[in-house]
Amino acid sequence: MFHLITGGSGSGKSEYAEQKLMEYASHSKRNKKRYYIATMMPFGKETEEKIARHRRLRAGKGFETIECYTDLKKAAEILQTKETGSVLLECMSNLVANEMYDPSGAGENAEESILAGIHKLQKVSDDLVVVTNEVFSDSMTDNPEMEKYLKLLGNINLRMGEMADLVTEVVYGIPVERKDIKK
Repeated sequence: MFHLITGGSGSGKSEYAEQKLMEYASHSKRNKKRYYIATMMPFGKETEEKIARHRRLRAGKGFETIECYTDLKKAAEILQTKETGSVLLECMSNLVANEMYDPSGAGENAEESILAGIHKLQKVSDDLVVVTNEVFSDSMTDNPEMEKYLKLLGNINLRMGEMADLVTEVVYGIPVERKDIKK
């Protein structure tokens, strides 16, 4: 199962994604492992506070955290060495920025690298839940670098939406199904 969850900033998508992953793991006949791929680089007070908030949200839920700021294929390789389970990737928006702008990132090859990583994660996980931001409902910018970032994130979101079994948009904490291949 590949479930893509999107929504605006502060929409409740992260909490919803964790709930869904817990649900998927509990429906198994065996106690599935839960992995959390964290993509936010800790730099500055604001990001450190967000990271701390997300850690509090998943505390006591049995997640093993894998920090992966770039190169999802490496996270998939780490998961291949572990017990199979459900994987939550939080958040594609951060990963795209890291791949584009961090010296260790894929740069101009970010889209291909990220999508190859998603394919690999699908192969090594029972369930994959990816959280991303819905960025085109916000006002556009006249900053060329921001436009480049938004276009790349939009392309990746589109491709993941095509690949996903289920796509859910979270609006004001309310999940709205956009795609379900079972229906």
